[in-house]
Amino acid sequence: MVKYTREDIIRLAKEENVKYIRLQFTDILGTVKNVEIPVSQLNKALDNKMMFDGSSIEGFVRIEESDMLLQPDLNTWVIFPWTSEKGKVARLICDIYTTEGTPFSGDPRTNLKRVLAEAKEMGFTEFNLGPEPEFFLFKLDANGEPTLELNDRGGYFDLAPTDSGENCRRDIVLELEEMGFEIEASHHEVAPGQHEIDFKYADAVSACDNIQTFKLVVKTIARKHGLHATFMPKPLFGVSGSGMHCNVSLFKDGENAFYDKSGKLQLSETAEQFIAGIIKHAPNFTAVTNPTVNSYKRLVPGYEAPCYVAWSAQNRSPLVRIPASRGISTRVEVRSVDPAANPYLALAVILKAGLDGIKNKMTPPAPIDRNIYVMTKEEREENGIVDLPATLYAALERLKEDEVIMGALGDHLLEHFIEAKEIEWDMFRTQVHPWEREQYMNMY
Repeated sequence: MVKYTREDIIRLAKEENVKYIRLQFTDILGTVKNVEIPVSQLNKALDNKMMFDGSSIEGFVRIEESDMLLQPDLNTWVIFPWTSEKGKVARLICDIYTTEGTPFSGDPRTNLKRVLAEAKEMGFTEFNLGPEPEFFLFKLDANGEPTLELNDRGGYFDLAPTDSGENCRRDIVLELEEMGFEIEASHHEVAPGQHEIDFKYADAVSACDNIQTFKLVVKTIARKHGLHATFMPKPLFGVSGSGMHCNVSLFKDGENAFYDKSGKLQLSETAEQFIAGIIKHAPNFTAVTNPTVNSYKRLVPGYEAPCYVAWSAQNRSPLVRIPASRGISTRVEVRSVDPAANPYLALAVILKAGLDGIKNKMTPPAPIDRNIYVMTKEEREENGIVDLPATLYAALERLKEDEVIMGALGDHLLEHFIEAKEIEWDMFRTQVHPWEREQYMNMY
């Protein structure tokens, strides 16, 4: 990651003809928000004196305590390459502070830093994330609104002309690379119109910043191609949904704490304990890693999404997989996460679950090296394999039972997250859906 000073940013803004700066942050639902300022206000922003109304942001504060401060992270300075040469737009990602100058506990980015500090107290100097976000491309109608018409009929790793999204995907990659991303792979995914772009791992906070930037770039460039990009987990029935597999690893003094050349599967005791923590808490953190009503349409058998809590180093049906790479690349892949998740919250609960496994020296169950989807319910029970929650409501009830995962969010985020999601579930529960009319209108 490039390190910037205040002087660097002021100089680059002048040299690159930057006219506006977006001071970005993320709300509790994972939506990117921003306060846009003219370049004349850059010094004020760098002095951490830019204020905004926190009561207008989902899950932040009440109107009587609304004033909040934006504190830019200088190392997140990026100039958007697609903006006009006549006046470019740059961005800085910010942490949220109160007017008393203390970090705001309802800021998801700040909250992740709190959980990372706990890992550091345990001797872990780094927590890295390599995400694999998937998305769909749909055509726009004449009014610029998204349709349900896919832009291609391609499948896994297909080439053009079957994959007509290839040019759009290539342009996305070029824009990301110009912004400093190191792209490792880009390809068509399983479902028609579905794509994946993988970028190099980074420390947890930077990786979550990258996810939020990635979503913005994908949506922006897709629209330039007359397409709508969506990170909705399951936009279409009968095809695979979109996941965001999270490859995570802990480091201690520059060494990968998950690797042990002499260990079983060359995994360290720390790795096994981390896996055990994930297995124990997975059903309870699912409300955070799969936070929408629609998320649970993806977590069903038959579409490659993990709906059973198990782990393996060999097959892709369990929730946790250990990729083949070892040494510095040894990692734990959590496959249940979807791209609708707030990445800062998702990483906080995953890390907290793994640290709980390490603290309590948990032992993971035996790995499941066969296809869980073809196992009977009795076979799954014999092997200790439990199901993930089947609805957002069930996931929220599981969240409320787990002190460790609730602690990963903290009181403020927990209260507002549950409140927002219970409202979402109730709106869905009381709505009359087209499927019901199709099934019942003539029958009764």
